[in-house]
Amino acid sequence: MNIEEYQNFAREKLGFEFHEPMLLVTALTHRSYLNEHRSTVKEHNERLEFLGDAVLELVTSDFLYRNYDQPEGIMTAWRSALVRTESIGNAGEKLGYAPLVRLSRGEKHGSERAHAVILADCFEAVIGAIYLDQGYEVAKDFIAKHILVKIDQILEDGSWRDPKSYLQELSQHHDGSTPVYKVIDEDGPDHNKTFKVGVYVEHQLKATGSGHSKQEAEAAAAAEAVKGYLKLERATEAKSAASQK
Repeated sequence: MNIEEYQNFAREKLGFEFHEPMLLVTALTHRSYLNEHRSTVKEHNERLEFLGDAVLELVTSDFLYRNYDQPEGIMTAWRSALVRTESIGNAGEKLGYAPLVRLSRGEKHGSERAHAVILADCFEAVIGAIYLDQGYEVAKDFIAKHILVKIDQILEDGSWRDPKSYLQELSQHHDGSTPVYKVIDEDGPDHNKTFKVGVYVEHQLKATGSGHSKQEAEAAAAAEAVKGYLKLERATEAKSAASQK
């Protein structure tokens, strides 16, 4: 382990050096690595992940409360969309700390899905490390830069809503019909199967989606179909606005 590599990452990607660089090293240490290096490594990132998750939820909740006058249920859904695994995992991938994550040999060859979860967990652990090393305000700025900036896109594409419920509303409004989901394909062994599902409205295929369960694939297909309906709505609004000029 070369601590300077971690400090270089902090300087280049975070804009500061850690007073205690081992906090960052620990934040990027998976439990599996500890199991293979018990004589030299004493701590993995789960405690920092626990702390970072709490800081992330507080900062996100405070941001939504101060900037939006919405009921509790709506803000809870918005917060969930901002901090879900896909969102924070994507933020971690963009930060580029994946090569610094310490994993066991087995985990290094794990599935893409497993790696995405690990990156998301590390993101929360990094927040915890920043909070302990630099304080609340620096952690807050970090979250604002990498997570809170996504709010406009989430509100625009409706991804904060349950995709299947949202699709049903849109399909009934535009087509007077309820979506039907059908499995198009299954692939892979039973322990790591991938499903491909199509969603149909009035027997017309609106979109497809894939996932490691039928429910996950249905949600992915619904989300894609929602994008199509929203694109149609925007085109209709633009056409109406043009005709009124």
